[in-house]
Amino acid sequence: MSVSTPIPPRLILYHKQATSGRTRYLRLPTGLLAFEPMPLLSSLKEEDEAKSSIRPHPAACIRAAETHMGLPTGSLEAEAEFYAEIETPDGVVPVLLARFTSTDPPFAEAAAIEGKFISLTEARGLHPIELDLARRAYELVLG
Repeated sequence: MSVSTPIPPRLILYHKQATSGRTRYLRLPTGLLAFEPMPLLSSLKEEDEAKSSIRPHPAACIRAAETHMGLPTGSLEAEAEFYAEIETPDGVVPVLLARFTSTDPPFAEAAAIEGKFISLTEARGLHPIELDLARRAYELVLG
C-alpha cells in the first residue's frame, strides 16, 4: 500500500483597507493562487463537498509566502473560516485564504514578484475556478 504525498496548499492573498473596506487580491502572472499556476484539468469542489478530515495547517504556507515576498513575519494572517478544494488528476489541492496585515498593500513587494493588487471587478480573465474562489473569499471577507 502506497501513501501519496499531500499536495501543498495554495493561497489566495488579499488586503482589506481598514478605513474604507476596499478589498484587493494579489494577482500574480500565474493567476490568483500563490505561487503556482492553476493545475490543469482542475475542478472546484462545491463548498459543501470540501470536507477533508485532514486540513493543512496554514502556518507553514503563510510563513513560506511571507518569505517568498520578502515580508516580515506577521505580515500575513490566515482566515481560518475559508477552505476550498480543487480536484486534479494528481489529487486534491487545498486552497486557503490569507490577509495582509499592513495598513496599505505591500505594492513594492508585489511588484518585485511581478504581482499587482486588483479588485474583484478587475479579475476578469482569470481562470473560472479562480473567479469562483475570489467570489467565495469576497463573501467571507465582507461577511
